[in-house]
Amino acid sequence: MKKRLTVLLFFVMLAFSSCVDIEEVYNFNDDGSCNVVYDFDMSRAVSVFMNLMPDSLKATPQFGLVKDTTLNFFNALSDSTRRRLSVNETAMAINSDLNVNMNLNKSQVKFSISHLAKDPEDLQYYLNHLSNLSLDSQFGQVAGHQGLSGGMGVQPTLSAGRDYYSYKVTSNKFTRIIDKVKFTAFLKKTQSALSAAKAMLIDMPYKVVLNFAQPVKKVDNPNAVLSPDRKQVTLSATMDDVIQDPNVMNLNVEF
Repeated sequence: MKKRLTVLLFFVMLAFSSCVDIEEVYNFNDDGSCNVVYDFDMSRAVSVFMNLMPDSLKATPQFGLVKDTTLNFFNALSDSTRRRLSVNETAMAINSDLNVNMNLNKSQVKFSISHLAKDPEDLQYYLNHLSNLSLDSQFGQVAGHQGLSGGMGVQPTLSAGRDYYSYKVTSNKFTRIIDKVKFTAFLKKTQSALSAAKAMLIDMPYKVVLNFAQPVKKVDNPNAVLSPDRKQVTLSATMDDVIQDPNVMNLNVEF
């Protein structure tokens, strides 16, 4: 029984690496700066995981973990990760914050990364390099190197961004296009996790919200929702939607 439970735990934890609800929020300011917030919510996957656990295991210290804290992203990185960063990536991490909100008894595990880009060039660099920053070390630090893994040596692997999107940002245009070669590689790498999520009825929604100081002139994605005042663009899909049509989350916004 114990061996069977260990296998089941490992199977569910594999799903954590990709089975997150993601929301990106961009707030464009008149001065050209932009505040970006990436929200990663693993709560639904954790809820499934917790429902599979016997009460005796839920009573252990690992499952009593409660955290609600904000820290500088660079300070949360491990020394080995810091050494791999370029000068620009280091500056990017220093100018970013990480918020962690965890309460396992309530099946709540959320991470949030925020960054203030000073201009379009800075924003473009940030978006195209965010995936180089791994959340693994941050998760381990906050969870005391055990947390959800329950002492099994299994930890969720999260990239801070999706590397299969490429971005181009100017003073009046925001463009995001999927790289189908990288997306195919991502699907191959996460096939088991995605299959597990589907079996657990976790649809992995992905939402992008862009808020502008001035009305938007043009949006080329028919699935995007433009607010009545034309200052907000919202685009939503699930991972299944993206698998069926990789172009569904592409965006080209003129503002």
